[in-house]
Amino acid sequence: MTTFHFPLQRALDWRRTQLQLAEARVEQQLAVLAGIDRERAGLDATGQRTEIEVRQFPALNGGDLSALGGFRVALKARARALAAKRVACQKELAARQAAMLEARRQCRLLERLKDRRWSEWQSAAAKELDELAADSYLAQWARRPALEDTL
Repeated sequence: MTTFHFPLQRALDWRRTQLQLAEARVEQQLAVLAGIDRERAGLDATGQRTEIEVRQFPALNGGDLSALGGFRVALKARARALAAKRVACQKELAARQAAMLEARRQCRLLERLKDRRWSEWQSAAAKELDELAADSYLAQWARRPALEDTL
Protein backbone atom coordinates (compact mmCIF):
# COMPACT_ATOMS: atom_id res chain seq x y z
CA MET A 1 0.00 0.00 0.00
CA THR A 2 1.50 3.35 -1.01
CA THR A 3 1.39 6.49 1.10
CA PHE A 4 -0.80 9.39 0.07
CA HIS A 5 0.90 11.91 -2.19
CA PHE A 6 -0.82 15.00 -3.57
CA PRO A 7 0.97 16.00 -6.78
CA LEU A 8 -0.16 19.63 -6.50
CA GLN A 9 1.08 20.10 -2.93
CA ARG A 10 3.66 22.72 -3.95
CA ALA A 11 0.98 24.66 -5.80
CA LEU A 12 -1.27 24.45 -2.74
CA ASP A 13 1.55 25.69 -0.51
CA TRP A 14 2.14 28.57 -2.93
CA ARG A 15 -1.56 29.46 -2.91
CA ARG A 16 -1.59 29.41 0.88
CA THR A 17 1.41 31.75 0.93
CA GLN A 18 -0.34 34.06 -1.53
CA LEU A 19 -3.44 34.03 0.67
CA GLN A 20 -1.41 34.91 3.76
CA LEU A 21 0.23 37.79 1.88
CA ALA A 22 -3.14 39.06 0.65
CA GLU A 23 -4.57 38.86 4.17
CA ALA A 24 -1.57 40.78 5.52
CA ARG A 25 -2.05 43.46 2.87
CA VAL A 26 -5.70 43.83 3.82
CA GLU A 27 -4.77 44.10 7.52
CA GLN A 28 -2.15 46.71 6.65
CA GLN A 29 -4.67 48.76 4.69
CA LEU A 30 -7.19 48.47 7.51
CA ALA A 31 -4.53 49.84 9.86
CA VAL A 32 -3.94 52.78 7.51
CA LEU A 33 -7.67 53.45 7.38
CA ALA A 34 -7.91 53.31 11.17
CA GLY A 35 -4.99 55.74 11.39
CA ILE A 36 -6.81 58.18 9.10
CA ASP A 37 -9.93 57.85 11.26
CA ARG A 38 -7.89 58.46 14.42
CA GLU A 39 -6.28 61.49 12.83
CA ARG A 40 -9.71 62.83 11.86
CA ALA A 41 -11.02 62.28 15.40
CA GLY A 42 -7.96 64.04 16.82
CA LEU A 43 -8.51 66.92 14.42
CA ASP A 44 -12.13 67.25 15.52
CA ALA A 45 -11.15 67.11 19.19
CA THR A 46 -8.47 69.77 18.66
CA GLY A 47 -10.99 72.03 16.93
CA GLN A 48 -13.51 71.64 19.72
CA ARG A 49 -10.90 72.24 22.44
CA THR A 50 -9.66 75.36 20.68
CA GLU A 51 -13.19 76.71 20.31
CA ILE A 52 -13.86 76.16 24.02
CA GLU A 53 -10.54 77.75 25.05
CA VAL A 54 -11.09 80.83 22.88
CA ARG A 55 -14.62 81.31 24.20
CA GLN A 56 -13.28 81.20 27.76
CA PHE A 57 -10.89 84.13 27.15
CA PRO A 58 -11.88 87.00 29.44
CA ALA A 59 -11.55 89.56 26.67
CA LEU A 60 -11.56 88.73 23.00
CA ASN A 61 -9.97 91.11 20.55
CA GLY A 62 -9.99 91.18 16.76
CA GLY A 63 -6.66 89.38 16.47
CA ASP A 64 -7.96 86.45 18.52
CA LEU A 65 -11.06 86.15 16.38
CA SER A 66 -9.00 86.46 13.20
CA ALA A 67 -6.64 83.72 14.41
CA LEU A 68 -9.61 81.54 15.30
CA GLY A 69 -11.08 82.09 11.83
CA GLY A 70 -7.77 81.14 10.20
CA PHE A 71 -7.56 78.08 12.43
CA ARG A 72 -11.06 77.03 11.39
CA VAL A 73 -10.18 77.41 7.71
CA ALA A 74 -7.02 75.34 8.22
CA LEU A 75 -9.02 72.67 10.07
CA LYS A 76 -11.56 72.47 7.26
CA ALA A 77 -8.81 72.19 4.65
CA ARG A 78 -7.11 69.45 6.64
CA ALA A 79 -10.48 67.67 7.09
CA ARG A 80 -11.07 67.78 3.31
CA ALA A 81 -7.57 66.41 2.69
CA LEU A 82 -8.20 63.61 5.18
CA ALA A 83 -11.56 62.83 3.58
CA ALA A 84 -9.90 62.53 0.16
CA LYS A 85 -7.15 60.38 1.65
CA ARG A 86 -9.77 58.17 3.28
CA VAL A 87 -11.65 57.69 0.00
CA ALA A 88 -8.42 56.67 -1.75
CA CYS A 89 -7.60 54.35 1.14
CA GLN A 90 -11.04 52.72 0.94
CA LYS A 91 -10.60 52.14 -2.80
CA GLU A 92 -7.24 50.50 -2.16
CA LEU A 93 -8.79 48.43 0.62
CA ALA A 94 -11.55 47.24 -1.73
CA ALA A 95 -8.94 46.23 -4.33
CA ARG A 96 -6.90 44.37 -1.71
CA GLN A 97 -9.99 42.62 -0.38
CA ALA A 98 -10.90 41.51 -3.90
CA ALA A 99 -7.37 40.14 -4.35
CA MET A 100 -7.64 38.36 -1.00
CA LEU A 101 -10.98 36.79 -1.94
CA GLU A 102 -9.52 35.57 -5.23
CA ALA A 103 -6.49 34.11 -3.43
CA ARG A 104 -8.82 32.44 -0.93
CA ARG A 105 -10.93 31.01 -3.75
CA GLN A 106 -7.91 29.57 -5.53
CA CYS A 107 -6.55 28.11 -2.30
CA ARG A 108 -9.88 26.50 -1.41
CA LEU A 109 -10.12 25.05 -4.90
CA LEU A 110 -6.84 23.18 -4.43
CA GLU A 111 -7.76 22.21 -0.87
CA ARG A 112 -11.02 20.68 -2.07
CA LEU A 113 -9.15 18.83 -4.81
CA LYS A 114 -6.69 17.53 -2.21
CA ASP A 115 -9.57 16.42 0.04
CA ARG A 116 -11.20 14.62 -2.88
CA ARG A 117 -7.96 12.87 -3.77
CA TRP A 118 -7.45 11.96 -0.10
CA SER A 119 -10.91 10.40 0.02
CA GLU A 120 -10.24 8.50 -3.19
CA TRP A 121 -6.92 7.27 -1.79
CA GLN A 122 -8.58 6.17 1.46
CA SER A 123 -11.24 4.27 -0.49
CA ALA A 124 -8.60 2.60 -2.65
CA ALA A 125 -6.51 1.75 0.43
CA ALA A 126 -9.54 0.27 2.20
CA LYS A 127 -10.41 -1.74 -0.91
CA GLU A 128 -6.83 -2.98 -1.18
CA LEU A 129 -6.84 -3.95 2.49
CA ASP A 130 -10.14 -5.81 2.05
CA GLU A 131 -8.74 -7.68 -0.94
CA LEU A 132 -5.61 -8.55 1.00
CA ALA A 133 -7.69 -9.80 3.92
CA ALA A 134 -9.87 -11.86 1.56
CA ASP A 135 -6.79 -13.36 -0.13
CA SER A 136 -5.29 -14.18 3.24
CA TYR A 137 -8.51 -15.84 4.38
CA LEU A 138 -8.78 -17.84 1.18
CA ALA A 139 -5.16 -18.94 1.40
CA GLN A 140 -5.68 -20.01 5.01
CA TRP A 141 -8.91 -21.79 4.09
CA ALA A 142 -7.19 -23.59 1.21
CA ARG A 143 -4.44 -24.85 3.55
CA ARG A 144 -6.88 -26.11 6.16
CA PRO A 145 -7.85 -29.41 4.37
CA ALA A 146 -4.19 -30.18 3.79
CA LEU A 147 -3.52 -29.72 7.50
CA GLU A 148 -6.43 -31.96 8.48
CA ASP A 149 -5.13 -34.73 6.24
CA THR A 150 -1.77 -34.77 8.03
CA LEU A 151 -3.35 -35.14 11.44
